[in-house]
Amino acid sequence: MSTMFAVRAHTRGGPEQLVYEQAPRPEPGPGEVLVAVKAASMTADELSWPETWTYTPDGSGPERTPVIPSHEFSGVVAAIGAGVDSPAVGEAVYGLIPFAQNGAAAEYVTLPADVVAAKPGTVDHDHAAALPLAALSAWEALHEHAGLREGQHVLVLGGGGGVGMYVVQLAAALGAQVSATASAADLEFVEGLGAEQVVDYESPNLSDHVRDVDVIVDAAGAAAQAQAWPVLKQGGILVAIAAPPDEAEAARRGARSAYFVVKPDRAALVSIAQLVDDGRVRPVLDRVLPLAETRAGYEALEHGRRRGKIVIHVAD
Repeated sequence: MSTMFAVRAHTRGGPEQLVYEQAPRPEPGPGEVLVAVKAASMTADELSWPETWTYTPDGSGPERTPVIPSHEFSGVVAAIGAGVDSPAVGEAVYGLIPFAQNGAAAEYVTLPADVVAAKPGTVDHDHAAALPLAALSAWEALHEHAGLREGQHVLVLGGGGGVGMYVVQLAAALGAQVSATASAADLEFVEGLGAEQVVDYESPNLSDHVRDVDVIVDAAGAAAQAQAWPVLKQGGILVAIAAPPDEAEAARRGARSAYFVVKPDRAALVSIAQLVDDGRVRPVLDRVLPLAETRAGYEALEHGRRRGKIVIHVAD
């Protein structure tokens, strides 16, 4: 049996359960690809998700241990399973692994061929691995749920956060007028991402600074939503990523609301890669760690401030 180095948890828990060790190398089944992982990235709270530990999105069913975390990756196709025509062996790809499967904190990972896309050509694997979950969340919020049109006014709550920074960039790239809230330390950074106006989230009255918003994308949470409802136009929409919106408040204001969990999407990844290659969207990295230090990265996610993704560099 072929083996690989991987980071695994044999028991439910937090970063303290993660062990760097040898593990069986997976083989691609029908419709799957085997990817030689070059880089992977981490998501806060990933180790608390029910689907991380079981076989179903709702957390039901038997335990799926040992598990490998980190569901965003960039790498090279090493083998393909039966029935796979694309991508080809040797192609550089990136993507988001379904959450009820093992992740990419390993030298190899298998996943469905139909959810991977060609890696952006203008960035390295470390930067490409920082994109899938956050950029897909932003894309799905703006395209699928908000139906964003050029010229509309978008307010991003939490514009300096892991998802918010991509909502700002994508909204600007799609021709929207972009406003955002952020911490005082991130105001200039979020302006640099394409926001025309950035408001300190500690400002007591958001409506003193922003008004007539067509789309609000919430990447900050319920408290931020409560402050933002008054600036939304009648008929507008609040799309929530961080916390479910108050549907009664939306109805009272003649607005719409939506809440969703990101899903793998090859077509969206193709569009995001093109925007990266065109220089209209850029991945943001906080730090890069070797595979053996994955546990330290997850510990850092639980403590302290960061800007951008913590990325695991697996191989050159």
